[in-house]
Amino acid sequence: MSKRHPIIAVTGSSGAGTSTTGQIFARLFAREGINAAMVSGDSFHRYTREQMARLAAKGQFGERNHFALAANHIDRLEALMYDYSHTGNGRCRQYVHDEDHDLIAAGHKPGTFTPWSSLPADTDVLFYEGLHGGVVSENFNLVQYVDLLIGVVPIVNLEWIQKINRDTNKRGYSPEAVVETIINRMDDYVKDIVPQFSHTHINFQRVPLVDTSNPFIARDVPSEDESMIVIHFREVTDVDFSWLLQAIPQSRLSRHDTLVIPGTKMPLAMDLIVRPMVQRLMAGKAFA
Repeated sequence: MSKRHPIIAVTGSSGAGTSTTGQIFARLFAREGINAAMVSGDSFHRYTREQMARLAAKGQFGERNHFALAANHIDRLEALMYDYSHTGNGRCRQYVHDEDHDLIAAGHKPGTFTPWSSLPADTDVLFYEGLHGGVVSENFNLVQYVDLLIGVVPIVNLEWIQKINRDTNKRGYSPEAVVETIINRMDDYVKDIVPQFSHTHINFQRVPLVDTSNPFIARDVPSEDESMIVIHFREVTDVDFSWLLQAIPQSRLSRHDTLVIPGTKMPLAMDLIVRPMVQRLMAGKAFA
């Protein structure tokens, strides 16, 4: 951790909503006038899309799947966090998604990576969103560098429904292929993803209020109106629950450290909860 060069990380599995949370943070940074270095976890995958497909065709599955630490450059991610916390810089790259039209226009092929390069100079904070922002393992400890770690964790049936819906409607995969992917990476989900949520400062967990008993036949993602958000705080000393209960309509406490809000209030709650924390990080940076 570094007062002078703070790091914020949002961690969660594929389809959990980390990208949407990243957009909320981007708007927060813009309103606060914070110049953030935005880093995606996809950038640290070890294999291109074609390499993963070739390995899968051979039954090797590229160190199993992207959930697995071995399928990612966790060493480079830790090096980035170490370098940024000490110098305010570091090296990263970008994964080229199908919708990254500017990168594609510049000659980069979807499913590949841009070259490794230095982050922009003179940023105020490093922001990471992806699969592995809270990794602590035998070989790695990313948590030691992260000043604010947030988990985005739908209950698992909802997470699967969201992934099936996204990958079939937006990425062109068959429902059977997506279900097979979910099953194949379950061991790595349990071993490499779930433990991170014990290290987070705050977890935002979306809980549906409709039947998701069989996520493999569901075709509609429960809407925000059909969901609640369970927000758990690791430390409650600096949390003004009385104010949050007044500021967020229909909110309540389920435990002394857990706030429950309507699904439609997620952006509001994240702003009210996270903005003061970000402001404190920036204030500490100013006096470092």
